[in-house]
Amino acid sequence: MTATSSFEPVHRESTASVIARQLRTAIMERTLQPGAQLSETALSTQFGVSRGPLREAMQRLVQEGLLRSEPNRGLFVIELDEADIRDIYVARGAVEGAAAAMIARARVPAALRELRAACDAMTKSLELGDPAALSDADFHFHDVLVQCSGSRRLARMHQTLIVETRMCLTALEGTYQQPLELVEEHNQIVDAIEAGDVKLTLKRVEQHMDEALRRLIHAEDDDPGYI
Repeated sequence: MTATSSFEPVHRESTASVIARQLRTAIMERTLQPGAQLSETALSTQFGVSRGPLREAMQRLVQEGLLRSEPNRGLFVIELDEADIRDIYVARGAVEGAAAAMIARARVPAALRELRAACDAMTKSLELGDPAALSDADFHFHDVLVQCSGSRRLARMHQTLIVETRMCLTALEGTYQQPLELVEEHNQIVDAIEAGDVKLTLKRVEQHMDEALRRLIHAEDDDPGYI
């Protein structure tokens, strides 16, 4: 193949990608419970595919850290303890802080509009008294924050971290209340970004992660575990 050779564009998502996405969602929503062993035979039947693309999909999730491989036993869904949860939020703080700082430096109006719209969706959900919608809007805000940075690598890392965060929150579903300061924390992050103040932006992202972690760790006897 020469340097001038070109590939035909592929517009269809691969079978392995589709399977990986569905498995990722099942882990996130705890349809596949933490510690559950994955059966190639059962899954290949359910997906209606051969074991080739299924194995490729599962290996992707091993690389992402959502599945663990045990020699001579197979693949299992990861289990998260308190140390893991704290580590997730340290990593999220690094990824989301970097993304927010990039946006603050660039000060692109379209990014700010998307972030404000995400905050507005949270406000609306809070006013409607809809915890599920508020949680979804909360996740959407953090997704928008990283996507608006324009960094594909930050987005890749964030995807796995958000799945792990969802696993934590789903486990505590039903224990949440609605913190009145939740939306304000997100608005303050956007205010700092809009001002182009990178130092303040990083500080507010760190404060938000610290507070979110506190809510999550103490969700059963304190405040809720929004992200």
